[in-house]
Amino acid sequence: MNRLRGAWRHYWVALRAMILLTVVLGIGYTFVVTGIGQAVMPAQANGSMITSGGRAAGSALIGQAFTDAKGKPLPQWFQSRPSAATANGPAGYDAAASSGSNLATGNPVQVKAVKDRTAAIAKLDGVPESAVPSDAVTASASGLDAHISPDYALLQVKRVADARGLPEATVKKLVESKIQGRDLGYLGDPTVNVLQLNLALAQLGR
Repeated sequence: MNRLRGAWRHYWVALRAMILLTVVLGIGYTFVVTGIGQAVMPAQANGSMITSGGRAAGSALIGQAFTDAKGKPLPQWFQSRPSAATANGPAGYDAAASSGSNLATGNPVQVKAVKDRTAAIAKLDGVPESAVPSDAVTASASGLDAHISPDYALLQVKRVADARGLPEATVKKLVESKIQGRDLGYLGDPTVNVLQLNLALAQLGR
């Protein structure tokens, strides 16, 4: 009887500890951290959403494809870098299938993909293949990179300006205004958020 009573006592202590830890760590901690996030960094805590006309257009952290249903680039928009995050359709940027290609740089499939992309971009933008930057033809590790290099953005200026009937200088100035510097002034490289750039482009009215 004493042995049984002792066992139940241990079970009761364990149950109370589980309930207490669930309330403190599972509920209380969540509310505290969420509250701090909403108070200090509300935009980041809510997914770094970008709005247009009062509606969510996407996240500043997740890229989008500006292509047609067959994955063909739409010339009137700045293009994102390639994406291997593809589950449904050719466009990529599927947040439910985030991944890189996992192919080595010397893999024949990767080599051919880069070669084909380089030729396609050179033709689309009317530039020599040697002018095409590496981020234009390679996917990021996540497949969801929302940014491109300033070099790739500037490479697309003439094509976008021609497609929209805008002065090339106007589109170039827009790109330059959207260049984001290095984090903390020295980490990483300057970038351009493609969604933010295209939303600003749409505001030009053509």
